[in-house]
Amino acid sequence: MIDISYTNQYRNYCLFDEERVSARAEKRENELEKIQKSLENPKDEAEVLEDLYILNRMIDDGVKGVDKLYPALSKYNDTKSPNIQTFLAGIYRKIKIPDAFGPLWTMLIQNSINPPKNCPFDPNEEIGGAILDYLA
Repeated sequence: MIDISYTNQYRNYCLFDEERVSARAEKRENELEKIQKSLENPKDEAEVLEDLYILNRMIDDGVKGVDKLYPALSKYNDTKSPNIQTFLAGIYRKIKIPDAFGPLWTMLIQNSINPPKNCPFDPNEEIGGAILDYLA
């Protein structure tokens, strides 16, 4: 079971087990297959969020091949989870997979029609930022 502290009224970001995350991220390209399998068959949202957080860190660290995980990532393009949407948008913003452009618009429009409830942050900020980066 993955231990994660979700966003709340006092903090608009999730907290992860940084020791565990760092150990996985340090494996770099060797961890990508495990993350892909985990994203394809997650146990729960916490596992998805940890995988996305690790991928985000790996991109920042220059790990190559994250873009190849788009088929596994795209499984979450229709998610209603603002946490997953925010991480996905951040990843898409960095790897700029052309196929992700449409799903980003879909997330933005769906959230505009049906805003996430009980969410202490606006995922559309990251989604909109990703769209703007695609257009730049």
